[in-house]
Amino acid sequence: MNGLHLIGDLGGCRCDPQLLLDSKRFEQVCVGMVQAAGLAVMDARFHQFEGSGFTGAVVLAESHLAIHTWPETKGLTLDVYVCNYSADNSAKARQLFEQIIGHFEPAEVARHEIDRGEHLLMEPLNDSTGFYIKAARQVGEWQTKFQKLQVYDTPHYGRIFRLDGYNMTSEREEFVYHENLIHPALTAQAAPKKVLIVGGGDGGSSEEALKHPSVEQVTMCEIDEDVVKIAKEHFFAVHRGAFDNPKLRVLIGDGTKFIRETAERFDLIALDLNDPMGPAQALYSAEFFQQCRAALAPGGALVLHIGAPVARPERVAELAQRLNGIFRIVRPYTMYIPLYGAQWAMAVCSDKLDPKALTADEIDRRIDARKLQDLRFYNGETHEGVFALPNFIRDLVNPPRLRQQARGRRLGVVRAAAK
Repeated sequence: MNGLHLIGDLGGCRCDPQLLLDSKRFEQVCVGMVQAAGLAVMDARFHQFEGSGFTGAVVLAESHLAIHTWPETKGLTLDVYVCNYSADNSAKARQLFEQIIGHFEPAEVARHEIDRGEHLLMEPLNDSTGFYIKAARQVGEWQTKFQKLQVYDTPHYGRIFRLDGYNMTSEREEFVYHENLIHPALTAQAAPKKVLIVGGGDGGSSEEALKHPSVEQVTMCEIDEDVVKIAKEHFFAVHRGAFDNPKLRVLIGDGTKFIRETAERFDLIALDLNDPMGPAQALYSAEFFQQCRAALAPGGALVLHIGAPVARPERVAELAQRLNGIFRIVRPYTMYIPLYGAQWAMAVCSDKLDPKALTADEIDRRIDARKLQDLRFYNGETHEGVFALPNFIRDLVNPPRLRQQARGRRLGVVRAAAK
């Protein structure tokens, strides 16, 4: 679709109040404005509501105009759309739009201009906030057994992978999410050998885990085989050939079933999942977290994202509380993820491993010793930095009881040192 869509919400109209009440009068004026703007009227229909405003539509050769008035609030909504296939009608549409606004003399105007020649990829963060990314074209769209998959090319992030209308990964900034999901927990372990990725069908998390030389096997358990197929075809920049690595074992199936039935033990279990909505909700339950804990090797850790602290504080608090009820050590950490348009929270959970205990110098030594390559985000300083929580996030993830216990442990250490 190629065209221009102009939408206006007008309030506090200072015109003659009768203009908001008389559909016949405005119909004549409106048709004249359309013709003056150089657009062609095909038909016009207006409906007068008894004792109130009116709704009208003008069919244009170029598309349409629609209006609805609310005299009781001195307001109206205006919608003008023109196609731009054979000619650019944008200037004509803007002229008509402004003429109608001037006719009603509003004190307030909220304007929205949408170029229908581009895809606007909307990313809701909650019911009232979000952001968008412009895409140059859609590469493809597929409806699988589980979800809708979409791939777009964008000027800013390169190729983007979306699931059910939410951004999942992109070529140019995927490292922010994948490096932070994998390396803080894996680098904190002396010699991790076995890693399980639940989800993660784009291959980005597996590619990061495979950088650690001690890792003997990465198991990816992805429920939707089409995600893997599309990732192999369109997102080499994300997985970088990880699917061809003999250390990677790809299992297509339900992650909850695998965790429940496996006899294997893993040094790291990474939940690389959608948000806890719909089918993914079961993978954020206390029961599933308990099963993950049982599948960890001694000293192993579970890592997952727990949401956006600003946009979804209730989700972050609920998941942190749930994890604190299961694991002895829960270390939330945060970073800004460009593709998600928000500060994001993750958590490393273990009964023995505390990644926050490692200094920046120790992390850098381990990175050098392991010859970890192509790290665009992760280093010793960022390891320490992501675990440095602002107070409002501390209040979300640490209930008062846990804060008191932590304060008591710190005081005990200080007193012991003083002796």
